[in-house]
Parts: sequence; C-alpha cells; structure tokens
Amino acid sequence: MHDGMTLISTLAAAFGLALVLGLLAQWARLPALVGYLLAGVLIGPHTPGFVGDVHLAQQLSEVGVMLLMFGVGLHFSVHDLVSVKGIALPGALVQMAAATAMGAGLAHGWWGWGLAAALVFGLALSVASTVVLLRALESRELLHSGNGRIAVGWLVVEDLAMVLALVLMPVLGGKGEGSSGGSLAVTIVTTLLAVAAFVAIMLVAGRRLLPWMLWQVNRTGSRELFTLATVAAAVGLAVGAAALFGVSVALGAFFAGLVLRESAFSERAAHESLPLRDAFAVLFFVAVGMLFDPRILIEQPLAVLATVAVILVGKTIAAGALVLLLRYPLSTALTVAVSLAQIGEFSFILMGLGQSLGLVPPEATSLIVAGAIVSIALNPLLFSGVEPLRRWVLKRSAWARKLEARDDPLAELPADTPEASLAGQIVLVGHGSVGTALREQLGDRPFVVIDRDREVVEKLRHAGQAAVLGEATEAMTLVQAHIAQAAWLVMAVSDVRGVPAVLALGRQLNPALRCAVVAHTPEEAQWLADAGVNHVLRSQQALAQALARVIAA
Repeated sequence: MHDGMTLISTLAAAFGLALVLGLLAQWARLPALVGYLLAGVLIGPHTPGFVGDVHLAQQLSEVGVMLLMFGVGLHFSVHDLVSVKGIALPGALVQMAAATAMGAGLAHGWWGWGLAAALVFGLALSVASTVVLLRALESRELLHSGNGRIAVGWLVVEDLAMVLALVLMPVLGGKGEGSSGGSLAVTIVTTLLAVAAFVAIMLVAGRRLLPWMLWQVNRTGSRELFTLATVAAAVGLAVGAAALFGVSVALGAFFAGLVLRESAFSERAAHESLPLRDAFAVLFFVAVGMLFDPRILIEQPLAVLATVAVILVGKTIAAGALVLLLRYPLSTALTVAVSLAQIGEFSFILMGLGQSLGLVPPEATSLIVAGAIVSIALNPLLFSGVEPLRRWVLKRSAWARKLEARDDPLAELPADTPEASLAGQIVLVGHGSVGTALREQLGDRPFVVIDRDREVVEKLRHAGQAAVLGEATEAMTLVQAHIAQAAWLVMAVSDVRGVPAVLALGRQLNPALRCAVVAHTPEEAQWLADAGVNHVLRSQQALAQALARVIAA
C-alpha cells in the first residue's frame, strides 16, 4: 500500500508541477520543457519539501522513451534509414569519437580522473537524447524532412554504438568475462551478431506477425483493445529485444514501429499512442530534473561550465564540420549540429553502470545531469536560431556563400538536360508522396523537381528526371530550375508557410508564372489565395471530388 501511495503521490506532484511550471515557462516565452525540468528539481531529493520517488519516475519515463521511438518507427521507413546511411553512419561514429576525446581529455587532463573514468565520462557526453531530439524536430515539422531523417538516422547509429558500449563497459572495468584480448574480440562479435539477428528477425518475421496481430484485434471493433495492442507491441517488443538480444529498449521499440509502418494500421497506431507518448515524455524531463543536485553549481562551477561547453560547443562544431565535409548544405549542417547539442537518457544509463562498476567518481553523475539540464533547456532556443544564423552567415560571408554553392553537381542541372524539358515545364517543389503521384499522373509533361533531400535528387537523376538540390527560397535554385521558362510552380510541401516567399521570388523571374498548392485547412486556403496563389486545392475536397467522379462513372 505504501509503494502504491508513493507512486500516486509522485505522479500527482510530477504532472501537477509540470503543468504549472510549463505554463509559466510558456508565458515567459521559454520552452515548456524548462518548466518540466524545474518541476523535477523541486520534487527531487536535493531540494526541501516533498520528495518524489526518483527510481519510480525513471522507470516510468522509460515507457515514454519506448513509445516515442515506436512512434518514430511508424513514420520512418526502411528506405529512409538506408537512404541516410552515407552521412549518418560515418558522421555519428566520427562525431562520437571526437566528443568522447574532448570529454575524456577534460576529465583526465584537468580533473585528474583515471583513464577508464575519463572515457566513460566522454562517451556519456557524446550521445544525444532521443526524447529531446524528436520533440524538437516534431515541434518544427522537421521530423519527415530530409534534414530530419538525417538527424534520426544519426541517432539510430548512436543507439547502436551505445549498445556495444554498454556490453563492453564491464570489460573496461576488468569485471567481465572479456578481460583478455581474445575474449574482448568474442564479446564484440557476439554483440554485433545479436544486434544483426534482432534486426533481421524484426524486418523478416516482424513485418508479417505484427500487422497480422493488429488485424485480428481490429476485427473485434474495440478501440480500447486496439490501443492496448499498440502499446503492448511497443513495450513488449522493446523489453523482449533488450532481454533476448541485448539491444536498448529504445532501439527495440523503434524497430517495432518500423515493421508496422508498411501496414494499413500505421497511422491509427500512431494516433492511438500519441496521448501516452506525450504524457510519458513529460515524465522523462521531470525524472531528469529529480536527479539534479543544485550544490554542484556552487561547489564546481568551472567543471559544470566545461561540461556544458563540450556539449554545446564541442559537439556542435564537430557535427556541423563533419556534415559540411560530407558535402551537405549549410542548413543540414546547422540542423544536425543543434540536434545533437544535448545529452539525455543514454548518458544517465552509462553513468549508472559506471558507478555500479566503480569506474567513475560520484561527482561524474552530477556533472552529467547538470550538463543535461542546461543543454536540454537551451536546445529549443538553438533550434530557433538555425535559419536566422544561416541567412546571416550567407549574407555576410563570401566564403560561406561559396561553400553553400560550391561545385556540387546536384545543385545545378546537367549540361545535357534536353531543351524540351526546360520550356513550359512544371517546377515541382518537394518530391514526397504528393509530388511523386503528380509526376506519375502527368506522364510526359516536362518537370524539373526541386528537393532538399540529396538522396531524392540522386535517385531522380539516375532515373533520368531533371532535378535540382537546394532550397526553393534561394534565387539560384529557382534559376537552375529555369523558372523563367516555367508554366507552373507546384508546391507539394506539408508546411505551406514558405509558399508566399517562393512565389514572390519566382514571379520576379517569371511574371506569368502560375502556382498551385495543396492546403490542409480552410484558413490555410484563404491565406494562400490572398498571397497570390492561382489554384489552392483543399486536400479533403480533392479527395471527395475524386470519389464523386468514381461513383458517377
């Protein structure tokens, strides 16, 4: 009974304070998650007043991580994952190595920690938080963009690397079976084989079993059972993956969503699990705040500042530089850089295991939590500064403009592009599901596609389609698409806020340019019409008209 009341009182205090402080943070024009973190500090064991159960809060927040990663998997196809491997795999591994070296050098060289403790500390600084990254991308509608897919793919690689790191940490402490060189090699190979087996089983067997299970539940007609089945699939597979294959629960839940993505129930499963995901994600931030001991700010202020500097400055520069070296545009470099400028759940797991093995000193956890709170609180502000910073740099730096417009073959049409494709053509901005369907419906009509996703442009080029890599808001991108000779500008984008700027720029180059856009709400439709769009199609009306034509025929 006592444990039950502890759980109830902890949840009541956590959600109540999170609501009040989240509202106050929003009122003060700060991210709501700052209020959630402060709520955790107030009910944590290091501040006076009510003390919640830290262990219970952390366990419940794990559910939030699972559900969040499950939701990401539902909207992140295998193709998306494979398409970003060229940047996510080398980028994540090199960035983690650089951040680990910075953190380890700080701990070993300045604070005098042992090499093992310094390596664990550096590794804890190198990995970003799943919850923070996804919430930031979702709030800015970037999760399904090219940059968003790169950031999520980068995160998946980090999770895979952390699985291996957690297995090898007992070896680092000399307390595992892999203390010898031969055993260490066996441990590494065994871990990699286990992860590969899990992925293979999920992609082969899981693709058939999970949709079949949801179909059987759906036949009952019970919404309650469907929601339960969705949550059971996410949590059950996550825990099973951790127990049987040694992968993280977050990664297990991600692949559970991934295999469901192609089923007919993916959208409904995402919708049914959304309220739970949001509630438990809030609990994650509260749990982080409960770990924070404010005394560290007074006792070791320079150490806290140095830790935060590695997270916000060191990791950001390393990630951004790597993206630019891999020949991606400045906007991608900035988005990925700020996405990773924080730490979270894996950092706490590493510190907990490090302490249980006697590898790290007690103050290491306090420094990690302090760095997490500061970086999580500042991350939304960093995201809001990405686009202004990009414009500011491009406007004032000739070197940056040259870097952005360097001789990337995808940023301009090939010289052998047929002239017939560049007269009276349709300039299609965005090659997602709508853009793909439109191009297929219009058949032989000449098209030039503009897309920010490098992999999309490469695929179109290989198929013989004229395509340009870049931002439609940039004049040079529209010039490369030969907008001056175009008949139509079609904006097949989910976020229509940038349409007026692109249309104004296009009509400077082609006053007769006609424009068509799909709107999602009546308010959007009216706003686009007022901005000068010739034809605004309502998505629901267009669907109804298509159905009416089918019925009439």
